[in-house]
Amino acid sequence: MTTAPLMLYDGSCGLCAASVQFILRHERRHTLRFAALDSAIGTDIRARHPELAGVDSMVWVEHEGASGLERVSVRSGAVLEAAHYVGGAWQLMVVGRLLPAGLRDAIYRLIARHRHAFFAAPEQCYLPPPDMAPRFLS
Repeated sequence: MTTAPLMLYDGSCGLCAASVQFILRHERRHTLRFAALDSAIGTDIRARHPELAGVDSMVWVEHEGASGLERVSVRSGAVLEAAHYVGGAWQLMVVGRLLPAGLRDAIYRLIARHRHAFFAAPEQCYLPPPDMAPRFLS
């Protein structure tokens, strides 16, 4: 059984909120689900994956194959998964996988470190339109 991917994001981050809205505007499949990192689902996933300790921005979660194994991608890996999901010209970002993960993640961490300074926190939580609300998990 394969379930739709899930993106965990920092609900108090303006860049993360803008990223969610960007994906919703540009996606082709309309299957991605979303949850805040500090939601019950986000907390549960982070508890199952000790490697997520200290991750405070984007996490991409997929269940693979009949075994339902849960695979998580973080930092630049999560961004590349999101670009692949969105498709179209954005899928070209996947060539970023040619760069060493350490370099990609260093760039990601630089942006993440300053995201609150450059992207103001939303004054209120993003409220999806009623037809998209079921894709936002808590």
